[in-house]
Amino acid sequence: MRSLGVWAAFCGAAALLLLLTSGAKAATAQVQGGAILGAASADGAVAHYLGVPFAAAPIAGLRWRPPQAVAPWQGVLETIHAAPACPQPLPPPGSFYQNEFFRTSERQSEDCLYLNVWTPAHGRDEKLPVMVWFYGGGFVQGSGSLPSFDGEALARRGVIVVTINYRLGPLGFLALPALDRESSDHVSGNYGLLDMIAALRWVQDDAAAFGGDSDNVTIFGQSAGAFGVNAMMASPLAHGLFRRAIVESYPMFGMADPLQTLAQAEQGGEKFASAAGSETLADLRMVPSAGLVRAMGANAVGFGLRPNVDGHVLPHDLPEMIAAHDSNGAALLIGANFDEGTELLKATTPDGLTALARRRFGAEGDPVAALYTGADDEHATAAQDRMQSDYLLAASAREAQAFAEPGRSVYVYRFTRLAPGSDPIKVGAFHSAELAYVFGTQTSIDRPWFDRDRALSEQMQQYWTNFAKTGNPNGAGLPEWPRFGASAQDVMELGDATRPISVLDPQRKALFDAYLATRLPK
Repeated sequence: MRSLGVWAAFCGAAALLLLLTSGAKAATAQVQGGAILGAASADGAVAHYLGVPFAAAPIAGLRWRPPQAVAPWQGVLETIHAAPACPQPLPPPGSFYQNEFFRTSERQSEDCLYLNVWTPAHGRDEKLPVMVWFYGGGFVQGSGSLPSFDGEALARRGVIVVTINYRLGPLGFLALPALDRESSDHVSGNYGLLDMIAALRWVQDDAAAFGGDSDNVTIFGQSAGAFGVNAMMASPLAHGLFRRAIVESYPMFGMADPLQTLAQAEQGGEKFASAAGSETLADLRMVPSAGLVRAMGANAVGFGLRPNVDGHVLPHDLPEMIAAHDSNGAALLIGANFDEGTELLKATTPDGLTALARRRFGAEGDPVAALYTGADDEHATAAQDRMQSDYLLAASAREAQAFAEPGRSVYVYRFTRLAPGSDPIKVGAFHSAELAYVFGTQTSIDRPWFDRDRALSEQMQQYWTNFAKTGNPNGAGLPEWPRFGASAQDVMELGDATRPISVLDPQRKALFDAYLATRLPK
């Protein structure tokens, strides 16, 4: 709940008293909304501000509308606790990703457009690089306050870290003709992407309050969050809001099919309204957020609850914008993991694997299927993971090549470190495995980490922050990461070793490149 007037002053004073009596150090900043009170680490090296509003609460009349400006508050706003996550379904108890990232359930509320800031700056004039994080979760789950995304370790390397919330599922991506008619832009859906843009505008306005440089902003994200990064690269609304981009495990070709149109999203939206028991938009606005999440169930894709090409936020599909060199950003770091499908895809059969290859890769389906085979269900499932993982690396390399063609700097990685304590075949270097290494938050996950894991995390944190500072991940004491281009296409292996390797063997790369060529503008 946002604090106003006397209540804000009281809460600020109470929070300050609590900090002082607990031995923690208070930190204050002045943002456009007003004064905020945060806290500093025990050694005073990093201050953090948790639950800072970057947009008005998207409730009541603001549900299914673009984010609006925050109303100024009086007194001091306490920002020492994370804000609620946006409404979402919880992972099944005991499931893999629940154990990995969601062991503690977060509060949820439609009033969720908040961000968190970690800063090592001790004054406004330091002008440090800013890194803005977009979380994954298939556009239906996640938050910027998950323990894995704590920004302190990265901030200690001389950058400001900002993690944000954006609207999810039916509240973030519902498209309907009735919503189009309400919109001055005559579009709907993509509210979650508009939240990302609003957060980036907040960074432009308020980064200096934390010692940040608004001209040196890097956006980074993983999975659906990486799609968000690509969407920011493709959206004219995000022009000038960042300089560099990091895309983890979701290149612009990540979806099997071209991005849905607004009309297609609206068809799904009408099915959703029916599932929610609402005949009119007014009825739908009366449904509590928990009821909307229940109505979505596991059918977010069928209801069109994901980004769409609306002609406004996204004028065209991502490949058309990025490969046509009509994209935002001056440098790109991009990559994928060695086992992207192990905990993400359902088990399959030999026939199912062949059918998937044919459905996914069109004219290249049969030759792809011939390379990825399994004599039984277990081996077919393992081959499915390999096909998914190799494809995402090839797609990352193809995006890198397209982005590099005008002379922009690009670096590509493949994360290969097997998850400690898990089956190396059935889990391996799974989708999302790199996150604890990037953020230096391995202690938030119950795994038997080894010295190599800690050393690799140190390297990756340094690579990521070096890139945010200069557009080049290389630096003193690090293995040399080759720049990616048309002639040199080595990628950096981040695993048991940190070294340059070939993208893929020529046969696999040629097949995937042939398919990817069909996804590019003619």
